[in-house]
Amino acid sequence: MVAEYRITGRRAGEIAADVEAAVGSGALEPGQVLPPMRELAERLGVNPHTVAAAYRTLRERGVVETAGRRGTRVRPRPATTARGRDHRVDIPPGVRNAADGNPDPALLPPLAAAFAAAAARCDAEPVLYGEDAVEPDLAEAARTALAADGVPAGPIAVTSGSLDAVERVLAARLRPGDAVAVEDPGWGSLLDLMPALGLRTEPVAVDDEGPLPGAVERALGAGARALVLTCRAQNPTGAAVSARRAADLAEVLARHPGTLLVEDDHGHGIVDLPLRPLAGTVPRWALVRSAAKAYGPDLRIAVLTGDPVTVDRVQGRQRLGPGWVSRLAQRALVELWRQPAVRPAEVAAAYGRRREALIAALDRRGVPARGRSGMNVWVPVPDETGAVARLLHAGWAVAPGARFRLAAPPGVRVTVSGLAEDDIEPLAEAITSAVGPAPARRYE
Repeated sequence: MVAEYRITGRRAGEIAADVEAAVGSGALEPGQVLPPMRELAERLGVNPHTVAAAYRTLRERGVVETAGRRGTRVRPRPATTARGRDHRVDIPPGVRNAADGNPDPALLPPLAAAFAAAAARCDAEPVLYGEDAVEPDLAEAARTALAADGVPAGPIAVTSGSLDAVERVLAARLRPGDAVAVEDPGWGSLLDLMPALGLRTEPVAVDDEGPLPGAVERALGAGARALVLTCRAQNPTGAAVSARRAADLAEVLARHPGTLLVEDDHGHGIVDLPLRPLAGTVPRWALVRSAAKAYGPDLRIAVLTGDPVTVDRVQGRQRLGPGWVSRLAQRALVELWRQPAVRPAEVAAAYGRRREALIAALDRRGVPARGRSGMNVWVPVPDETGAVARLLHAGWAVAPGARFRLAAPPGVRVTVSGLAEDDIEPLAEAITSAVGPAPARRYE
């Protein structure tokens, strides 16, 4: 029962706002039980229907959850308190940063020439209100590249990054209270997004080849209406969907044809493993490609394709908000795609050498680690807090796994993009000292 904080308000909106503010300030903590509706209504002198409406609003906003006889309680990770804030690592001076998940700036292409060319074109052909939201050259190039990777034909939209695309697709197709199957461990920002949209999560275990078919089957069988998966360079484990795994997942989806499938190919341009798309295996699908990892996080552009209804809903809602993603930026991205200086294979190889060297160095010391693709390595640990603290003391910052986990066992994420060859052995030694040899995890 809530003893430390007394909820106030006379109207449903006032009650909901008071609870949400209390959660945001920490006065109400994750997991804390709220008063029963009738009890709170009597205390506030309002109709129980008013409290019921307030609690419903809080559920839809991802602040609380209803747990049957256990009552209504603040979610373990409410939308009001993002996971990133709770699990951020403060990096002291002199400590090497292997925690932030950023690409290597040395592997990013120069932007000046591409934007200069795009700006010159915009001077000659200004983009005005009422014009197409998608740059025609970008749409043509994106369709060609997607078709070459086996993605079915579909309309093209442009969003402000992968998470923007995923949010718009989920909002266009789902309702608050719906469940979504998500990778576990998985992208922390995506896990934050779910309660912010009022959606519930069904965790799905992941191995090096992607989501486990049995886990996906259980999640969809339990009522999940959507599946969000990462095609390659999965964050934080580096998993990449293989041809065999794609075939197995396609069989699962065939048994659940009403599922909304969302595929995130944010690793495009930094990974040398082929794309194994599931797009088109169900009627409602979307696939998004971001430019952030290959061209820089500040280039907030992602290409989205999918079934016509989903993409049309996304674009319709987008028109009522930002309207469109800057055509200047879109034209600059087309210029970058055309530049011969951009060599994705060399970028992928550079990340691959660092990632594989760290995994091998840890393996020699008896410490299992995972990282099939991308720029991150996932290391299972018995105690995240202790491991992160000991590594900080040794001069290395890594990301605690709690940022990426729902039900998965503990671990830490190590970003290899900033590592030099001489860093590998000292970092592996520091990790070994911090976590000790750990048994390999079996996935079933």
